Amino acid sequence: MDSAPVSFDSGHDLSSRVRHDWTRSETETLYNVPFADLVFQAQTIHRRNFDPNHVETASLLSIKTGGCPEDCGYCSQSAHYDAGVKATKLMDREAVIETARRARDAGASRFCMAAAWRSPKDRDLERVCDMVSAVKELGMETCATLGMVTPDQARRLHAAGLDFYNHNVDTSPEFYGKIITTRTMQDRIDTLTHAREAGLKVCCGGIIGMGEQVGDRLGMLMLLANLPAHPESVPINMWNEVEAVPVNNTAVRPDPIALVRMIAVARIMMPKSVVRLSAGRQYMTDELQALCFLAGANSIFIGDVLLTTKNPQTARDAALLDRLGIRSPLDDAKVSAPPH
Repeated sequence: MDSAPVSFDSGHDLSSRVRHDWTRSETETLYNVPFADLVFQAQTIHRRNFDPNHVETASLLSIKTGGCPEDCGYCSQSAHYDAGVKATKLMDREAVIETARRARDAGASRFCMAAAWRSPKDRDLERVCDMVSAVKELGMETCATLGMVTPDQARRLHAAGLDFYNHNVDTSPEFYGKIITTRTMQDRIDTLTHAREAGLKVCCGGIIGMGEQVGDRLGMLMLLANLPAHPESVPINMWNEVEAVPVNNTAVRPDPIALVRMIAVARIMMPKSVVRLSAGRQYMTDELQALCFLAGANSIFIGDVLLTTKNPQTARDAALLDRLGIRSPLDDAKVSAPPH
């Protein structure tokens, strides 16, 4: 980074007010603040907006896997690459509901349904809306990620009871073209706008470790923080290793301290957003996850699988949160935590 580190007594103002006008210089300077000061400021802002000892838990299900026409260079579900993922049809409604019920009983408060589509066909959307309504009746928050949606499709999802629409920007505008060519960044922004205007909450973040630079990670956070409204949920994914996709040739796993810095910057720039540690937690030590929670992360996915990749076992998550004194819906589910 070009900017020299600064300390808090240098006059750098990191208040917790919500802003939408972050500059590159400010963001880089913030990232380079001495680690202890940065985490302290992020934790201070976190406490102003959230219970610091509570973590959200969500569950993610692939309701339609593989065969996606997009060429996202990180994705095992793209039809452009032979990653060993078999394309499936849209799941049966009852199977989705039963999976959601098990996820709720295991401690998930939000159920996310993902379909590997460029955009849903109306006949498929009707079936998804039926699933959303049924999951909502289980008492869970609902989230869907179905690719690009039109304004009318977003309104139909909202009417069915959908709470959140997930559509990640993935990376910075500058790095985006190196990993995706079949969908533009503007396409993604348009879908976020359609979801927001339909009354849906927005879940939007990205992936790190694909070969991007720190500046690209900060560029992604700037893009999100400078949207007209911050996403209610900001998932930060570490790329899961997948053979046979282009990113496998460029990927570099982020330095752990760099990850914590990014979480802290996300918390400061988007003080009222939930920041989720998403894919890639199986690569993280308990100590790294604890630092991320300290820096402002306050949501995780539970369950052994995220779409087509691995995730830490729920019992391990329960044990870690118990050791940290962090409450979550896992407490009510009485998940059996192994001795430590």
